[in-house]
Amino acid sequence: MNAQSDPTVQPVPASVLETVDAADVTLSNPKWAVVALGANLGNRLETLQGAIDALGDTPGLRVKAVSPVYETEPWGVEPGSQPSYLNAVLAVKTTLPPGSLLERGQAIEEAFDRVREERWGPRTIDVDIVSYADVVSADPVLTLPHPRAHQRAFVLAPWLDIDPEAQIPGLGPVAALLDGVGLAGVAPRPDLELRLPE
Repeated sequence: MNAQSDPTVQPVPASVLETVDAADVTLSNPKWAVVALGANLGNRLETLQGAIDALGDTPGLRVKAVSPVYETEPWGVEPGSQPSYLNAVLAVKTTLPPGSLLERGQAIEEAFDRVREERWGPRTIDVDIVSYADVVSADPVLTLPHPRAHQRAFVLAPWLDIDPEAQIPGLGPVAALLDGVGLAGVAPRPDLELRLPE
């Protein structure tokens, strides 16, 4: 018996379908987002890979590209006062809205015992949303694009590696921004490798 001959099955009105689709356009329309990772405590490479794998296990999210690894002097603190960071950037395709992506990133930080005691303090893992599609938002909970990404070679250099045409909405090409910032304090680590989630 098919639905057409069953009088108890009523078609869903088009207006209801439109309302549902409008409420979450991302359901059938995944967006590109860029996520930056950094770690300077513990087994840094293992932690970065763990964060990548955890993102890969997130429903509605696929990690599409993983950058090479860079080693970076800590930002905003006295030289030599903290261990150096390992940094990487991911390109992900996701149906999660930005707020849910932020929550997932924070949950991964918590899972790796990230402690937030001081600004620019050492950390087991940092998961930052750098950009989400072309969204520009001044929301203090999640400012998009990331308000300092354009000043940070440790974000720009690995991002450029995975997307030579990358742009920061409202600020221009990543390549030009990196030229302006320079690579001081940021060193490629070709001996270290991160992989896409299996």
